[in-house]
Amino acid sequence: MAVFKHEIPILEHDTNPNAVIMNNNHDVRLPSRAVLAFLGDVVDDYAQTVNAEVLEVYHTIGRDTNLYRISHNGQELCLVRGPLGGSAAVQLMDFLLGHGVRSVIAVGSCGALAPLPENAFLIPKKALRDEGTSYHYLAPSRFVETSEPLRSLIREVLTQQGLTCSECCTWTTDGFYRETAEMIAYRREEGCLVVEMECASLAACARFRGAEFAQLLYTADSLADAGKHDPRSWGEASVTIALMLCLDIAARL
Repeated sequence: MAVFKHEIPILEHDTNPNAVIMNNNHDVRLPSRAVLAFLGDVVDDYAQTVNAEVLEVYHTIGRDTNLYRISHNGQELCLVRGPLGGSAAVQLMDFLLGHGVRSVIAVGSCGALAPLPENAFLIPKKALRDEGTSYHYLAPSRFVETSEPLRSLIREVLTQQGLTCSECCTWTTDGFYRETAEMIAYRREEGCLVVEMECASLAACARFRGAEFAQLLYTADSLADAGKHDPRSWGEASVTIALMLCLDIAARL
């Protein structure tokens, strides 16, 4: 274990898996499989319709998040509403991993950088680490990959339900209002088809903690014309479908 120092603080890395604050209270045990859904109120609304049990409430200054236990297709799952941004999402994910979760399927929307239709399903194979949180979990690198076995399972479930999907490279950024035309063009040149705010952070946390992670994305707004932002319908038609797909996927783990 060692601290690798660098002139640029974000590029410094500590290999010690233990920290002063740890999320490993063994009084709270969660199901080993979790769906982390960046889908807003739909998550809590669904939990209420299936009479989900609240196992724990995760408290932050921004909001309290219920950690639900549900039964789906005969399997016990943890269902959690994801917060916006890599830092907040990983704070929650690290808590889940410290309390028994070993496999995480995330789901949420993304912005299209290429001329993709709205509501297209994509599976990030790797994420470009243009955020800060992943660097606290893994040594500096340009990309971080998601779990191949989980990606394969996502493809299998969507194919069985007659849905098309493809793998992609995603651009994970903290700077929602810093997606300039020049940067969008640069990211496209690197192969990034979409942009979002959590994937690289979550993938790094899972790898560091020895857990499995993959994500299902659906296209919402479009930045394919770098001089113009098209919000379209923000992918609203996919929200409920995406949630149910990921519950099906998690139940197959």
